[in-house]
Amino acid sequence: MADSTTHKNAVLSRMTPGRWLALVLVVLAVIFIFQNTSTISISLAWLTIDAALWLVLLVVFAIGWIAGWLLGRRKPS
Repeated sequence: MADSTTHKNAVLSRMTPGRWLALVLVVLAVIFIFQNTSTISISLAWLTIDAALWLVLLVVFAIGWIAGWLLGRRKPS
């Protein structure tokens, strides 16, 4: 029994505020996905795509993240 308590305390001691925040964000993301499963149509020029709302938002987020990463890099002098 002491080993179990020691293991729990070791796991909880490694949970920094940043890890707690990450865990909360993951839980919120999962809730968001399950609540936004409806299919929507996206039109861009002549192309129309039907996809789940959560997937469209995830793709838009990824594109924005990649664009920010590419624009934020500094070239060495």
